[in-house]
Parts: sequence; structure tokens; C-alpha cells
Amino acid sequence: MIRSGIKGQRFAAIFLLGCVALNYPLLYLFNTRDVLFGIPLLYAYIFGVWVVLIALLALVSERSR
Repeated sequence: MIRSGIKGQRFAAIFLLGCVALNYPLLYLFNTRDVLFGIPLLYAYIFGVWVVLIALLALVSERSR
């Protein structure tokens, strides 16, 4: 029972991290004409944040004990 509460708190923390990472002030920092491997920096940032959030969610949901 306690584990599900901790897991829920971790999911909520990841959600809030995603909200902060994909909020306007941070997106504005990456909204430049620079490119990273031929991809605009803003798109690379959004994709990178998306991948990290999915990895964190998988880590939390698959963790046993």
C-alpha cells in the first residue's frame, strides 16, 4: 500500500517536471535559428524532453520494490 503512494508521488513529480520543462520560458530559450544535427534546436529540445519523460515514466512504473 505504501509503495503505490510513493509511486503516485513520483508520477506526479514527473508530470510537474514535464510541465516546467515544456513551459514558455524554457521553450523561449531554445527558440533560436541554431540547428543541432540539422534539426532546429527547439524541436530537438522538445523531442529530448519527451524522450526523457517517457524514460522516467517507464523507470518508475517498472521498478519493483
